[in-house]
Amino acid sequence: MIRFIERTLVYPAPSRKRGDWQPRWLDKEDVWFPSVDGTKLHGWYVPHPEPRHVILYAHGNGEHVGDQVNVVLRLQSTLSASVFVYDYRGYGQSKGRPTEVGLIADGLAAQQWLAERAGMLPEDLVLMGRSLGGGVSIAVAAERGARAVIVEATFSRMIDAARYNYPWLPVRLFMRDRYDSISRLVRYHGPFFQSHGSLDEVVPIQLARRLFDSAPTRHKQFFEITGGRHNEPQPPGYYTALDSFLERIAQRNPKPLLSPVLVGEPLAVAPSLQAS
Repeated sequence: MIRFIERTLVYPAPSRKRGDWQPRWLDKEDVWFPSVDGTKLHGWYVPHPEPRHVILYAHGNGEHVGDQVNVVLRLQSTLSASVFVYDYRGYGQSKGRPTEVGLIADGLAAQQWLAERAGMLPEDLVLMGRSLGGGVSIAVAAERGARAVIVEATFSRMIDAARYNYPWLPVRLFMRDRYDSISRLVRYHGPFFQSHGSLDEVVPIQLARRLFDSAPTRHKQFFEITGGRHNEPQPPGYYTALDSFLERIAQRNPKPLLSPVLVGEPLAVAPSLQAS
């Protein structure tokens, strides 16, 4: 019963009947790809004709790909980015049941697919995640690296957010999927951009500050959204700040978008998929 409660609280996957699965204004490629254990996953690849960035986007725990049309369009147009958004196992059209180890494996598989599709190395991709997706993106970056990591409304550790929202439950005793983003972030030394609402009612901003303080890189930025809550869209100023941040990275460390990796060439499998 306790594990059922945890799964319900951590992975409230929405119905596939919700969302826009056939958006008229999004020129997307439907993608099916396997996770490391063979679980069949689904996503959308939305290329930009002249990309300045290639972004792998991981959504929150109460969303799926069909909810991401506006986000993908905004990233593509504002940042001149090619974007790959995917569903974790148990979400949207992806198969399987969600677990921490499974979601991290899915993120690594999505990173590998996008690297092959774009003709790049995995560490040259920008990893971006919202809430739970931020935890997944940090875990992927800790395993295989990234050009930059961008997180929105993301917690320090899942157990910290659970204790805040459910103080009457013994979460420290029964939670197995803990998403210890602080411990993982110290293993990633690349650029880090974090945004958070000052009035976030799900993940209080002090938890976000703990995560930011743990990032070992000097190239990091915290964008506080005054009055912002957990599920509100990002304000226009956010995309301006993010574009400037990514531009500084490009100027400091220019890399060609196309690397010697051939599409379809197998990439190295991450050495560890164990949960922290």
